[in-house]
Amino acid sequence: MTRTVSVACGERTERVDLTGRKILVFGVLTETSMGYRIAEAAMRAGADVILANAPGRPSSIMGRIAGRLPKEPVACLSADITKPDDLAALADGIAGHWEALDGVVHAVAFAPQDALGGNFLNTPFESVATAMNVSAYSLKALTTSVMPLLEKSEVGASVVSLTFNATVAWPVYDWMGPTKAALEATNRYLARYLGAKRIRVNAVDSGPITTMAGKSIPGFDELAKLWPDRAPLGWDTSDATPVADTVTFLLSDASRAITGQVLHVDGGFSAVGA
Repeated sequence: MTRTVSVACGERTERVDLTGRKILVFGVLTETSMGYRIAEAAMRAGADVILANAPGRPSSIMGRIAGRLPKEPVACLSADITKPDDLAALADGIAGHWEALDGVVHAVAFAPQDALGGNFLNTPFESVATAMNVSAYSLKALTTSVMPLLEKSEVGASVVSLTFNATVAWPVYDWMGPTKAALEATNRYLARYLGAKRIRVNAVDSGPITTMAGKSIPGFDELAKLWPDRAPLGWDTSDATPVADTVTFLLSDASRAITGQVLHVDGGFSAVGA
């Protein structure tokens, strides 16, 4: 099916159809957040969406901005992604609305400030462990918590996470680099173990996007300045739609033979040298 939608820049044609698909997007915050843009793109493609975020302020903000999406979310749920009991309750909450789950979007990342900004050599293990738990291990924890629902998908389920090129060492990114490398490895191992259950697992490597998470990284602006000039296709740090559209593709049947991959959506930056 070809779906035509209206966006701010005019008319464009959507060739991804998620009509009737049931998608969980974990990590929706402000309108500039990747999670929000992904939920928006999935809804425009026809999906029904449940939103989730951490308890407290993140969930409160999510609840307030949910009404700005193209249609009403099925539910707004909260869970601490590092706590098994919270994830079990999240799975129960989803099951209260749906008998099966067709897709999961993991748009979650966090590192303490002492793990960023040039402090790599002095970061204590406790801060590294926090970054790894929230940003990498949580992909496995979230996926396995909802796996009984994913297994019931009639079309084959898809899990998508977000990364930032972990093949090189970036300035100021510090321990988020090894954390993203762990996320990408976790992505591959989940793909290996879940393929027999008809569950695909992929990650999207995004160029820098100006979000609240990005702004929390010391020196982010200097890193982002590299992209527009070096990326062969150019890059707009304020436009998350290319990444959101790619995630939507990975949630669809069009990606039915793709798993364990990291797709680069960075204007081609990762393909060229200095």
